[in-house]
Amino acid sequence: MKANDALAPPASLRRTALRFVLLLGAVSLFADATYEGARSITGPFLATLGASAAVVGVVAGAGELLGYGVRLLSGLLADRLRRYWPLTLAGYTLNLIAVPLLALAGRWDVAALLIVAERIGKAIRTPPRDAMLSHATTQVGSGFGFGVHEALDQIGAVVGPLLVAAVLGAGGTYRHAFAALLLPAVVSLSLLLVARRTYPEPSALEPLSQRVSAAGLPQSLRWYLVGIGLVAAGYADFSLLAYHFARTQVVSAEAVPLLYALAMASDAGAAILFGRWFDRVGLRALVSATLLAAGFAPLAFLGGSPAVVLATVLWGVGIGVQESILRAAVAEMVSRDRRASAYGIFNAVFGVCWFAGSATMGILYGLNPVLLVAFSLLAQLAAVPFFVAAGGRLSRTGPGHHP
Repeated sequence: MKANDALAPPASLRRTALRFVLLLGAVSLFADATYEGARSITGPFLATLGASAAVVGVVAGAGELLGYGVRLLSGLLADRLRRYWPLTLAGYTLNLIAVPLLALAGRWDVAALLIVAERIGKAIRTPPRDAMLSHATTQVGSGFGFGVHEALDQIGAVVGPLLVAAVLGAGGTYRHAFAALLLPAVVSLSLLLVARRTYPEPSALEPLSQRVSAAGLPQSLRWYLVGIGLVAAGYADFSLLAYHFARTQVVSAEAVPLLYALAMASDAGAAILFGRWFDRVGLRALVSATLLAAGFAPLAFLGGSPAVVLATVLWGVGIGVQESILRAAVAEMVSRDRRASAYGIFNAVFGVCWFAGSATMGILYGLNPVLLVAFSLLAQLAAVPFFVAAGGRLSRTGPGHHP
């Protein structure tokens, strides 16, 4: 961004900020198409290389868990060094280049290393990118800005697997599919370089009056993190839902991918709608969304076919809210100079609690699905008082205000 843009009239600054949000959204669209496309086939690809089911599970779990730990370090490092773009560029490069390299992997251990590297790359770039994005969202509304970014992100999450399916449907192999994913990877990295060149200092998008410093993380964020952890712990992964659908045959096997597509569409719509609502009413929007989305568990695990469809929509709504309001609220609570650190902590808490909760719900499901439903509901409903407490401490005088 040019130096005099910071002095531009509010309307002009808002347009500039929105362009930055859309540009980073486009980067995420093609990035998601790359790695979500790959994740749709990494399991069976590892199997063709001789990996056991246990190895596939360990690789997937280790990549996710290690990734959330790296997010914490990346956020702290970004704030300490003030090197947001270099970390973002490095993370995206590792994240995206690892995918087409899978086409060359001849052994499962090499493929596993690339899969874990892709997760680490995503972890490196997420906190600094979200911190830069937060500067722009102060101009267009934190909820709306992060909602638009998530909606574009989810379009890529649908396009990528469809591209892979098209390659395989045309008679290609897994290696051909990974090679085809080089195209969206190159587009994403090219757009990222355009963003870096056009907006070298995204912090200039945030008004001078909001450039405050804080000695530590605010109390509101601490209450908020407890709520985030509870929501994450009680939110079943779609793989568990799909497992239940297949086991009980509540829907046909062919319908499960369609349900996932429905969830992704609900995710994209909810991200924008609830994000905009957050900009108007604050964390009350998150409280309402949490109560609404919590209904997915009894509907999915105890209901019939019509209930499963509604459960899928509610599950997608919850994911959309998690990717829009949850990130937007951090931008509202934390001063700009500690935001990457806050995003690193946020991601680490969410990831560890999601991992622990998923394992717990898997065990409970084996005992009785009713126990899983009870755990899911209790965890999510228990988060509400903490969100209320955080909202009570968060003074809102408009988008981008920080206490």
